[in-house]
Amino acid sequence: MFLLAGCVTGDSRERAALLAKKSGLNSQNLQTSRFELRIWQRITAPAQPVRVYIEGDGYAWVSRTRPSDDPTPRQPTGLMLAAADASANVLYLARPCQFIGPPLPANCGTTWWTDNRFSPTVVQAMDEALSQSLQPWTGIQIELVGYSGGGAIAALIAARRDDVRSLRTVAGNLDVAYVNAVHNVSAMPDALSAIDVAPRLANLPQIHFTGSADSTVPPETARRFQQAASGRCVRIEQVQGMAHGSDWAAVWPSLLQQQPDCR
Repeated sequence: MFLLAGCVTGDSRERAALLAKKSGLNSQNLQTSRFELRIWQRITAPAQPVRVYIEGDGYAWVSRTRPSDDPTPRQPTGLMLAAADASANVLYLARPCQFIGPPLPANCGTTWWTDNRFSPTVVQAMDEALSQSLQPWTGIQIELVGYSGGGAIAALIAARRDDVRSLRTVAGNLDVAYVNAVHNVSAMPDALSAIDVAPRLANLPQIHFTGSADSTVPPETARRFQQAASGRCVRIEQVQGMAHGSDWAAVWPSLLQQQPDCR
């Protein structure tokens, strides 16, 4: 199994709520066909695109073999990126069962943040939540951003929709089988993988930010995705000294100045 977790310090829900509030992000729970999902959003200029952030895998594992009882991230990097974004329109999507409860709903079994975290059921639920979130604003365009495992979800959602105008990932797990093999952990036979939809995204402007010191999702992951996409719209930017759990939010405003395009 694959460990993507941080240490437990304080109440993760309260700290996340305070971070969001300071950034003018308002919370809401959305009921999809399978899960209740937490979102935070700030939409102040509906005529402009909305930048959509998708959280990482969260506190999925207590140890290499023991799943956590609650996937709510101790360091919600995806939310931190959203909070660091001063754009008029920002929407943040938590992954299934993150920031829900306590107690967690009965359908929040550990499989949804471990073996099945990239399953069709999860991707469909995330896509449903995104559509629900944007219902009040007909025709609004989307700029997707995903952190870690949220990068995989972002790419998979982009391949399903026709309202996405760009994709950014931060330390994105864009090749699930490769990353699992790097860490010598169990295969995930039901997992959807971003690399499998890479050719369909070849003409979508995108930037994949990798950390030169990232041993969790190595930079080679993005290079494999770029090769699979084989298009002039897929760019990789390696950020020196950054590891998987580094403070990406601190450098995010400057990274956002780089615009995805097709060169």
